[in-house]
Amino acid sequence: MLKIENLHVSYGGIRALRGISLEVPDGKIVTLIGANGAGKSTMLRTITGLVKAESGSIRWNDHELLGQPTDRIIGTGIAMCPEGRRVFADLTVLENLKIGAYLRKDRAGIQEDLQSVYDLFPRLKERVWQMAGTLSGGEQQMLTVGRALMSRPQLLLLDEPSLGLAPLVVQDIFSIIKKINKQGTTLLLIEQNANMALRTADLAYVLETGNITMFGTGADLLADEKVKEAYLGKHKS
Repeated sequence: MLKIENLHVSYGGIRALRGISLEVPDGKIVTLIGANGAGKSTMLRTITGLVKAESGSIRWNDHELLGQPTDRIIGTGIAMCPEGRRVFADLTVLENLKIGAYLRKDRAGIQEDLQSVYDLFPRLKERVWQMAGTLSGGEQQMLTVGRALMSRPQLLLLDEPSLGLAPLVVQDIFSIIKKINKQGTTLLLIEQNANMALRTADLAYVLETGNITMFGTGADLLADEKVKEAYLGKHKS
């Protein structure tokens, strides 16, 4: 389980997170929704050590992550798919995927996981020698997720996986998120597409200006009138 308690983070005097607390139980999909600037991405970057916290606690499987370097945090079984995809444009699909396994030494296991990624994303197998920068936006997002899976994470952090993608591609991405979860990976999903996120998640939090303002099951928040008005539009459900 990932357990965050009373987490405070500031950027140059601006308080990005104001004592937030949340839990991500093993085997679940947990989503955090909120407007731009609410602090969602800051939280993920703090979990992975890319941003330093002022105070609080982030515990993963009963080990404190705050103060640990990013490579050590990743080595504990956490992987992140960053916002904006961030593929290595001048490397091939295969080279990008192998970078995801850079901490691993088990060559046979790496080959098995490459095949698992190709099973999840057949289009990546078709484009294995193609330069990542020439892929479509949806294919780059698939590559980013596949690269993260190559580290065999127990916990996968997804930062805005649907951003800038066509609706049909968004459906594919969320379908794959469910498959990854069914295969045993816990997911923490940061997403502006609140409708899709809440339909996918077991548990959900609403983050507003650095504060957690609501918590419940994905279905409960999907039906909540305040959430509908703020994030879904009154006529959506």
